[in-house]
Amino acid sequence: MRAKRGCALENNVDEARQPSVQTSGEATMMMRKILGAGAALVLAVSSTLAIAETKTLTIGYVEGWSDSVATTFVASEVIKQKLGYDVKLQSVAAGIMWQAVATDKLDLMLSAWLPGTHGEYYTKYKDQVVNYGPNFKDAKIGLIVPEYVKAKTIEDLKTDASFNKKITGIDAGSGVMLKTDQAIKDYGLDGYKLQASSGAGMIAELTRAEKAQKAIVVTGWVPHWMFAKWKLRFLEDPKGVYGAAETVDNVASLGLEKKAPEVVAFLKKFQWASKDEIGEVMLAIQDGAKPEAAAKDWVAKHPDRVAAWTAK
Repeated sequence: MRAKRGCALENNVDEARQPSVQTSGEATMMMRKILGAGAALVLAVSSTLAIAETKTLTIGYVEGWSDSVATTFVASEVIKQKLGYDVKLQSVAAGIMWQAVATDKLDLMLSAWLPGTHGEYYTKYKDQVVNYGPNFKDAKIGLIVPEYVKAKTIEDLKTDASFNKKITGIDAGSGVMLKTDQAIKDYGLDGYKLQASSGAGMIAELTRAEKAQKAIVVTGWVPHWMFAKWKLRFLEDPKGVYGAAETVDNVASLGLEKKAPEVVAFLKKFQWASKDEIGEVMLAIQDGAKPEAAAKDWVAKHPDRVAAWTAK
């Protein structure tokens, strides 16, 4: 008698070879069932391992900053589509965003304004984060006017009555508002009032002024979608109250290099070519598109830019 084997598969194969027990057709059917079960088992194990190895990143951004939203959602889409990571986006205040990256609660942020606007945060956390370079160069804050007004410099506000001695601002206490308080003093803008509101409030005032072609001066920054919608310019700041141009940088936790080296390689290359390029995404969102939809649309329309960012 044939010795029994420890493997059930081999036992079944042996039995299938005995014509007195099974026909060749029955044996073939048995083999198919066995092989099918084995294939299903391999597939199930592979799927389980794939789920266990899912790579997830958490990125912080500031909801009220149109550039932060646009940049973060586009980068997220590229990381998901081209690098194979799951991405969770978390809206936080700027200070909390820096702290969270420094303490590994967030993997990265793409909204670090340096060296001025977020200078205090960087000084505090620079040993706990890694700066992988700018995604936008020539970022700046200051006083902005429509192209149609006569004033060219902040000093011109002193003698131009069309502004009614009012500067339309955003949130009280923000960096650009504090700088504007200083500008009013340094330029001797006696009688001028800085009206605090919000980003949305400032835009509402600017929209009304543009429609009526009236003079208005607002606090603002670039990159911002308003530059894609209207012809605007900064008032020159010869005293340098608002500081030099800044960069918006990609800053990550210390552990990202080990956790996601492909993402780090991407961050080193990810940079907008101009304010008009990021402006496309910001304006689409402002006009009603969901941020994720606007990002997907931009990525689909600019394969060459995406390829350059993700090239090895």
